[in-house]
Amino acid sequence: MSGFWSFWITLFSIACWAWILCWLVGVLGYRPKMSDDGTTGHEYDGIQEFDRPLPKWWLAIFWGSLAWALLYMLLFPSILPGSWKGITTVKVDGQDVPWTSANELASDLERNNAVFTRTFNDKILKDKAVTAQIDSLAKLQAQQAKNAEPNAELKSQIDKDIVGLAPAVIKLSQDPQAIKIGQRLFLQNCSVCHGSQAHGAPGYPNLTDNDWIYGGTPDKILLTLNHGRVGGMPAWKAQIGEDGVRAVAEYVLSLSPGHGSKENGQLNQTLVNQGKGIFDANCAVCHGKDGKGNPDVGAVNLTDDTWLYGGDRETVRTTIRNGRAGVMPHWDTKLGNERIMLLAAYVYSLSDHKQDASVMTPQTIVNKERGAASTPVETANAVKSSVASAVK
Repeated sequence: MSGFWSFWITLFSIACWAWILCWLVGVLGYRPKMSDDGTTGHEYDGIQEFDRPLPKWWLAIFWGSLAWALLYMLLFPSILPGSWKGITTVKVDGQDVPWTSANELASDLERNNAVFTRTFNDKILKDKAVTAQIDSLAKLQAQQAKNAEPNAELKSQIDKDIVGLAPAVIKLSQDPQAIKIGQRLFLQNCSVCHGSQAHGAPGYPNLTDNDWIYGGTPDKILLTLNHGRVGGMPAWKAQIGEDGVRAVAEYVLSLSPGHGSKENGQLNQTLVNQGKGIFDANCAVCHGKDGKGNPDVGAVNLTDDTWLYGGDRETVRTTIRNGRAGVMPHWDTKLGNERIMLLAAYVYSLSDHKQDASVMTPQTIVNKERGAASTPVETANAVKSSVASAVK
């Protein structure tokens, strides 16, 4: 609200309060003239008016409301909001701050998170070593949040600590109580895109299979939930022309065992042969010459029957022609580490992960940095403007 309206509304409210108080005080001493029979002399249609005092409880409530109005203006920022902050405070981040609805919400969320964290550590996780890992990670994340510019070294350490929680996620994925809580968190936060059964939709991956754009091991799921993902499939029409789009689409369909969908019918072998050359020169840098993709940069596998945007011929052409943009939001600041671990455990329990049991460890990241100088997340972020997040 602007200062102008704040001033006039405050002035009007105080003036009304003062006028009511003065008027009441002024009439306290007034007594009507009474007749000998105890009436005021007023009569209408046989009804006479007596002068009886108001009930004590009614007077107490009435005067109490006036007193409460004055007290409210002192307690809360109701007088010229922005100038008078009131004397009421709430605790946020361990400090007493003036009351506002936003500060009260933040305080309530902190208390709720404290209860949730305590319950998670004592009744679900039951592992003091992992609890210490989570606390250490939270401190690093808080430190990173205070930085004006992201610190690459600190971010690398955060990623290592996140990956270090992967074994605990596997353990949680076998706990029915943890899975139940994770399912509720999924329904509240993830189902709007991935569906209540996690089967996905066009543009939103199915989480119940073993086809993962960025990898489906617990460490990769944790990194995805924490940092989010930003994928970009560039538009190719300007570079390869409409004929090139049709040829590449035909070749991509030929890589899939089912050729995309039944509606596609027979493939044009001439276009397939033309498309292979164009694919090798342009698309293989992300998807690989064999078309199996690269989870480190979010380039999808084109050799299976899983299609993110649809496997019909026209949809594949549209993807190549116009490109695709996909964004998975980050949840680290919204949910916190404990809830993310439960979500990761639930998602991991949904997928067919029996054939993919390898889990990245903190040492794996160290070795990867020495050889490739980047973590999977950093690699994806470095090339996100030029990679293909999905042809399918």
